[in-house]
Amino acid sequence: MGEVLGVGISHYPLFSATDRDMAMILRDTLADPDIPPEEKDPKNWPPEMAREWGTDEGTSAAKEHRAAMLVGLRRVREALDAFRPDVVVIWGDDQYENFHEDLVPAFCIGAYERFAVKPWAQVKASGLMQGKPNVWNEPADTEFIIPAHREAGKYLAAGLLTQGFDVAYAYKQLHHPGLPHAFLNAVLYLDFDRRGFPYPIVPFQINCYGRKVISYRGYASRFADAGRPPDPPSPSPARCFDLGAATARVARESPWRVALVASSSWSHAFLVDKTWRLRPDIESDRRLYDAMVANDLAVWRNVSLSQLEDAGQQEMLNWFALIGAMHELGRRCIWSDKVETHVFNSTKVAAIFEIST
Repeated sequence: MGEVLGVGISHYPLFSATDRDMAMILRDTLADPDIPPEEKDPKNWPPEMAREWGTDEGTSAAKEHRAAMLVGLRRVREALDAFRPDVVVIWGDDQYENFHEDLVPAFCIGAYERFAVKPWAQVKASGLMQGKPNVWNEPADTEFIIPAHREAGKYLAAGLLTQGFDVAYAYKQLHHPGLPHAFLNAVLYLDFDRRGFPYPIVPFQINCYGRKVISYRGYASRFADAGRPPDPPSPSPARCFDLGAATARVARESPWRVALVASSSWSHAFLVDKTWRLRPDIESDRRLYDAMVANDLAVWRNVSLSQLEDAGQQEMLNWFALIGAMHELGRRCIWSDKVETHVFNSTKVAAIFEIST
C-alpha cells in the first residue's frame, strides 16, 4: 500500500514577476471605465489596501508579499523532500490553455512521459508574463525538463473510472506547447531556489472556470462584458471533494509514495463582482481556512457552486479535491500559512497534512 502526503500551494502568476509588475492585475482593473470613480479612489479603500498600494502602486509592498509567500512554498518543498514521493499528482485548472472550444473536460488526467518547457516563451493563460522580466532574470529561451509519470497517470485514471468517476485522460497535450501555468508554476515555485525538481508529476486538470472558461477565455474581463453568454458550469465543490476522496483511495492502494498537491490561490479579485473586482473576498477565505485548520473538513463539502463563484473562489476547486482526499484518509492539517492581500489579487495559502499509510 502506498503512502500519501497532502499539500497545497498557490500558483499566482505574478509571483514570478518583478516587484513593479506584481500588482498588474489591479492596475488593469483600475483602468476599467465602468467601475465608479469613487470605488477606484484609494481614499475610499480599506486601510490595509491603501497601505499596500502606497505611493508606488504596490511596488514596495510586493517585496513583502513575495517574502511571505516564500515561507509557505519553502516549507512545502521541505515536506516533499522529506517524503521523497515517487509521483506528485497536481490538481490544477486550465485557463483556455490546453483546452479550447473543441474540448472542455470536467476532469482530465495527463498521463505524460515528460515535459520540455520554456516558461517565459510559452506563457499563454493570460499573457501576464509575456515579454516581461521574471524574478529569476532567466532569459526567454530558458528550458526546464520536468519528469512525468505515465504509468501512474494511467493507474489513477483506471482506478477512478472503476470507482465511477468518468475522468478523461490524455497521452499528449492538445493546444498548449508546454504545461498550463497551474501545473508549471507549482513546479517552478516549489523550486524557487533552483535546486531542481526531481519528482515525476501527473497533472490532474479540473475545469474550475466553468461558466467563464470559453466565453472569457479563463481570465479577467471588463464590467461591460458581463452580458456574455455563460458556458456550462464547472463541477460542484462536492463533486471535487468526492473526486479527491476517490483519488486518495486509489493512491493508498497504489505501489507508490504519492504526494497530492492543490495548486491555486483562493479568492481572486478579478472574479469578485461585489468588490468591483478590486479586491478578493477575504472573509469567505477566512471561513474556509478556519475550518481547514480546525480539521472540520466536512464543512467544505457543503459549499455550493454559487457561493464559490460569488466569492471568486473558482480555482479553489483544486483545494476541494485535496480537502476531500485528506478527509477520506482522516489526515489533519499539521501546518499552514495564510497570506492575505487586497492589492495582489488573491489570498495565498500553503498547507501540509499528516502522512497517510
